[in-house]
Amino acid sequence: MKEYEKILNVRALFWIAFMAEILQVCNCDLTYSVPEEMKKGTVFGNIAKDLGLSVKALSDRKARIDMESEDKRFCDLQGGQLVITDRIDREELCGSTPTCTLNYELVLENPLDLHRITLQIEDINDNPPRFPKNEIKLEIRESADKGARYTLDDAHDPDVGRNGIQSYALEKNDYFTLAMNSRQNGRKYCELVLDKELDREVQQELKLLLTASDGGSPQRSGTAVIRVVVLDANDNLPVFSETIYKVSLPENSALGTVVLTVSATDLDEGANGEVTYEFSHISDKEARLFSIDELKGEIKVIGLIDYEDKVKYELWVKAKDGAGLASDARIDIEITDVNDNAPVIQIKSLNVPIPENVVPGTEVGIFNVQDKDTGGNKHIRCSIQQNVPFILNPSIKNYYTLVTTAELDRELVGDYNVTIMATDGGSPPLSSSKTIHLYLSDVNDNPPVFEEQSYSAYVSENNKPGSSVCSVTARDPDWRQNGTVFYSLLPSEVNGVPLSSYLSINGDTGVIHAVRAFDYEQFRSFKVQVVARDNGSPPLSSNVTVSVFITDENDNSPQILYPTPEGNSFMTEMVPKAALSGSLLSKVIAVDADSGQNAWLSYQIVKSTDPGLFTIGVHSGEIRAQRDISESDSMKQNLVISVKDNGQPSLSTTCAVYLLISDNLAEVPELKDMSYEENNSKLTSYLIIALVSVSTFFLTFIILIIAVRLCHRRKPRLLFDGAVAIPSAYLPPNYADVDGTGTLRSTYNYDAYMTTGSRTSDFKFVTSYNDNTLPSGATLKRSPGDNSECLNFTSLDFTENASKCSTLVNNFPFLCMTTCLEIITSVLIHASLLSDY
Repeated sequence: MKEYEKILNVRALFWIAFMAEILQVCNCDLTYSVPEEMKKGTVFGNIAKDLGLSVKALSDRKARIDMESEDKRFCDLQGGQLVITDRIDREELCGSTPTCTLNYELVLENPLDLHRITLQIEDINDNPPRFPKNEIKLEIRESADKGARYTLDDAHDPDVGRNGIQSYALEKNDYFTLAMNSRQNGRKYCELVLDKELDREVQQELKLLLTASDGGSPQRSGTAVIRVVVLDANDNLPVFSETIYKVSLPENSALGTVVLTVSATDLDEGANGEVTYEFSHISDKEARLFSIDELKGEIKVIGLIDYEDKVKYELWVKAKDGAGLASDARIDIEITDVNDNAPVIQIKSLNVPIPENVVPGTEVGIFNVQDKDTGGNKHIRCSIQQNVPFILNPSIKNYYTLVTTAELDRELVGDYNVTIMATDGGSPPLSSSKTIHLYLSDVNDNPPVFEEQSYSAYVSENNKPGSSVCSVTARDPDWRQNGTVFYSLLPSEVNGVPLSSYLSINGDTGVIHAVRAFDYEQFRSFKVQVVARDNGSPPLSSNVTVSVFITDENDNSPQILYPTPEGNSFMTEMVPKAALSGSLLSKVIAVDADSGQNAWLSYQIVKSTDPGLFTIGVHSGEIRAQRDISESDSMKQNLVISVKDNGQPSLSTTCAVYLLISDNLAEVPELKDMSYEENNSKLTSYLIIALVSVSTFFLTFIILIIAVRLCHRRKPRLLFDGAVAIPSAYLPPNYADVDGTGTLRSTYNYDAYMTTGSRTSDFKFVTSYNDNTLPSGATLKRSPGDNSECLNFTSLDFTENASKCSTLVNNFPFLCMTTCLEIITSVLIHASLLSDY
């Protein structure tokens, strides 16, 4: 027996646990009881505790309270607790309905979950009973029998239950008592009972105080005065054609629409048979919607009828005759639904901006669609109108999720305007739309791109340091810092020198500047790599090649190679006296370190002893006889040649060419006059001073005798050099070899040259390849009539003595006077010999 009881107990415990588990799984709705008129901020429930979730879990899942409609919200979720957010008036919300509830939805995301929350609004005794009128008029015939009953107007109390009307009380009097009764709907009403026959002659009117009390705590009450007018006998009550009237009324009925017409008859005649109509029991809200014609009994619409507000109304109409007898009838008005509410689209969650690299199928938003209508009018279809990479997926109940359908690229399309269309199933259907703006956030997925595949920059040489060379531009379609481009030069070398010594770049603008001046003759071009890098993370970059070309400027003057301007000697060309017009006599050789037209040389005679005798090739530099040479022409011809390049502005150089017209070398002493023309030598000045000084000495005669003796001991001789040719090695390697520019080709040689000695009175003769020149090493001898014996010292002796004398005189002009006597003597002898010529 005990084992059997144990088995029964175990089974009972099992079933209890099983049923509790089922109830826990299936109970997804939460119900709370809330008294009306609670203060704002009052906490009445703990959602976190009731659902078994933490406050943080509710916050992470974006918990919120939603309603199916856009009516006023009376509660909200704060920190896992339900609190009152607005005043709740049960009578305004539900009228006289025994139960009053508000329905909400608790929405949780990630994952999406719904919980239904029901608020049961509890009534409090916040309204006192009220009579329709402050005075109730009754006309009672004096013939009325004892015990006659007269129905009184009901008092109205919006509260329900015990807070509604519970009792009526009548002021103590001698004629009437009060009887309490209940109607079919449970509402209590009272009747005035005649306890003692009336006597109109004794008292024509009575005033009694009627009090209606509710059962609330504290108790509330309302009063009305019953005025009884004693009349003659009226023994018939008005009678309605129907006890209960039922009618259907579409919502949104126009104002003035007749709902129905009630009718009541009274068998009495005269004033006792005249019936009037009025509402015997009506709430304030119903009084704003319906009216009744006192004489005709027509009930009309005077307010906006909304099915979504209330679906059924119950009205009581009283028919009263002229004597004050009355009867009641009930009117049930059922409101029918009309498709008058378009769907409402609500955005519950929207994840913007959307990264452009999201994968297709990513959820970006949650939407809820509601319709206040019922039946087929509430069936909703949702769609997206545009051709956009998004789609609506239906979720639980009336929720939809917006997801991507393709890869996104902000650089192609940066934002989207997505229009969601919702259409109900009514006839005709109603629709609504909502446009949402979705924009994409940038991802650094594009490197900078240069506008050109390569750049070429042309810079004139001798440019100013810091001047702009060129500008490069790279575009990055990314946004903000991902699209901000910075420029830099890739490190390299130019002719073994770091690139940074030549160029720099503005990192923000891409303008390349020259760090120093360029020289076309040093190098003519080089290449540089420019790097464009964005500011993304990680940064992306690209390169471009910039070719820099140095352009030539006319910054080099022509350089004359022949006749050579170096040294203190001048060169003389010997011209035969029989030279004909057009004969090539000499050539000026010049080069220019520039290139192109800057190196095109032209020659011009700017000064000449005989302007019409010689001409020079403009581009060749060849000096030719312009006419036949005659005996009357001067033996000494000096030409000043200008060599000018073709640059802008052009540069030029001048040189002097000395020509000697002679067929006999014996006439060479005439060259002394040519040498005297060059009187700029300091040594000559010193010699003149020395001659003047020595002439003052008394020993001049003795010195002359000694000098004559020295002349007999030495033979005069002149040094002759061989013919001069211009080999190819004479030209600098970087000079251009251009035809027609005045530059001599390396294979072109001239063989007729004669050079004089230094600008002092020393002579050198150079033989040419023609018969008019002496061979190297030969000695020039005078004719018997000449005093060639006096020329008994070489040019080397004279040059060395003169140089020595000049140095001593410059440094020690007085102390060395004695030492220089011998040198001065030689000078005087030489000067004496020259004077003979």
